[in-house]
Amino acid sequence: MSTPRPTPAATITLSLAAVLSVLGSAPVARAASSHALTSPDGRLEVRVRAGDRLLYDVSLKGRPLLRDSGLSIRIDGALLGDRPRVRSAKTRSVDRTLEPAVRQKAATIRERYNELRLEMRGRWSVTFRAFDEGVAYRIETALPQAEVKVDAEEVALRFASDWPVYLHEEEKLFSHNERHYRRRPLGEVSTGAIATTPAVVEAEGGVKIAVADSDIEDYPGLWLRGTGAAGLDGMFQPYPLEETLRNDRDFEVVKAADYIAVTKGTRTYPWRVLGIAERDADLITSPLVWLLQSPSRVEDTSWIEPGKVAWDWYNANNVFGVDFESGVNTATYKYYVDFASKHEIEYVILDEGWYLLGDLLAVVPEMDLPGLLAYAKQKGVRIVPWVVWKTLDDQFEAAMAQFERWGVAGLKVDFMQRDDQKVMEFYHRVCREAAKRKMFVDFHGAIRPAQMTRTWPNLLTTEGVLGLEQFKWSPKSDPEHNVTLPFTRMFVGPFDYTPGAMRNASRGTFVPIFDQPMSLGTRCQQLAMYVVFESPLQMLADTPSAYLREPEIMEFLGPVPTVWDETRVLDAKLGDYVVVARRKGDDWWVGAMTDWTPREMEIALDFLPEGSFAMDSFQDGVNAGRWASDYKRVKAPVSRGDKVRFRMEGGGGWAASVSPR
Repeated sequence: MSTPRPTPAATITLSLAAVLSVLGSAPVARAASSHALTSPDGRLEVRVRAGDRLLYDVSLKGRPLLRDSGLSIRIDGALLGDRPRVRSAKTRSVDRTLEPAVRQKAATIRERYNELRLEMRGRWSVTFRAFDEGVAYRIETALPQAEVKVDAEEVALRFASDWPVYLHEEEKLFSHNERHYRRRPLGEVSTGAIATTPAVVEAEGGVKIAVADSDIEDYPGLWLRGTGAAGLDGMFQPYPLEETLRNDRDFEVVKAADYIAVTKGTRTYPWRVLGIAERDADLITSPLVWLLQSPSRVEDTSWIEPGKVAWDWYNANNVFGVDFESGVNTATYKYYVDFASKHEIEYVILDEGWYLLGDLLAVVPEMDLPGLLAYAKQKGVRIVPWVVWKTLDDQFEAAMAQFERWGVAGLKVDFMQRDDQKVMEFYHRVCREAAKRKMFVDFHGAIRPAQMTRTWPNLLTTEGVLGLEQFKWSPKSDPEHNVTLPFTRMFVGPFDYTPGAMRNASRGTFVPIFDQPMSLGTRCQQLAMYVVFESPLQMLADTPSAYLREPEIMEFLGPVPTVWDETRVLDAKLGDYVVVARRKGDDWWVGAMTDWTPREMEIALDFLPEGSFAMDSFQDGVNAGRWASDYKRVKAPVSRGDKVRFRMEGGGGWAASVSPR
């Protein structure tokens, strides 16, 4: 029986049928050569078989997780993976400690894996790596052609049983990647369902399998589709042939090729990643996606300064208690700068409105930008302009030169909504050119750049998440969603959820108000996000006027770090609750969040070293269930071995700083 071929992309429109680049399974008809690989701790095993097809299994402590999963790639019409022949099998082991330029989780990260490289007839190979944290593989080619077309790649994930999956389903490929993670059995995910990564499969015994990709360059990002059975298939956005600009920002593909990439004949392809965690907590601390990225291409990273940023768009540039009319004008942004300077907030964003849409070189007359930049510099604050990606792309050289002259700290680039090969190249180009000018980057309107933060450490954060801004028009970013994100979206990298709402509401009192938004859940859940959610560039989303009336809250939000020397998950259950402790220097910060279920929690302070410490905690007030902004501040001496009890209301949280006395 011949191997079914992947469905090519149509050349007319970007329909779902045009992008199903996956091969089906076929029975192995001849004897297969078999190769095995285990993780350094011996818990995980990968078995690879080269028969009529190239198939692999993954097991954990002898229990199967994946069976007969397939991989192949079709290039210029030739299928690499059909009746494969192994020329040689090479193994190696790596055990070293890395120091990330930007400390998302920790000051040091251990990279430990065993590797199996199978070199095939036909000038291609596949490399498997088994880490203690999971398994990954990638295809490599050494073809004589300088340039090739990749028709399709097979990523056929076949799980050992019809387990539940947390899936980030999408309606179409053109998307901001801002959806809920819905849990349902794999078999109920239809062949027409499409989703972005990561997906998290829940195997027996609570084992989690996170599906992702990493080190994506000159290639589209991995999407997933259902199979109607216990499996997921990979799919990719085809190469764009024609695009149409709907307005200044929505640049959509209207004609696609029947291939997914035009690339070099000799290259490595992106990693296909399976993060495997026996405890939910291990998904939060897993460095797997980061480890599989190419090393930093920024030689001097000393200028990269993570920090917090005051944000204008969420609160509609509203400030109050002032003697000027608020809006997109110089006076309002000087007010933002004054607030940031007072509380040692490093940055202020200029979001939509500072330039005439469609022309980054045309500043609106209400803004004295040179004057504002000089004022901010005098106050020790730096400015971060927001830009529409297509406008930046069209005016790239002139705009980047202008930003360099102005001395801006970084760029917030928005509305890509794609991760085909062309747009992936844009992400890399922006990071590369920004680094040359010592500017950081924050990508919105996309999830995929999150898998690039090791390669480009000046890429501090990305969106691609259903975040706080949703409250301006809906109740979607509710507490249950919030306690799902650390185990799902955060697995692939930092995310710009943009926390910090000071108007907090319960389910019974929430109303979406675009210009004066409120959050669902308690004030203390918002505070806890600054510890639980990873983002080296962390927003303060609400109006400075609200923060200035909350001096106690600012005693927490002002000092809370955005990068960490150590991370420990004290307790966690996907979709229910999470408690995370993180260290920066000698200080510890703890954040706890719950879904809509009230919880009594007890945590042991065993992470503290010997000595005396002072804990400053913020807990849900006795009336937080009905008045969500209600909180109580408690200061107490603590030491290693102490236990702390606290209660979280439904949608609640708890946050604390712990410092040496």
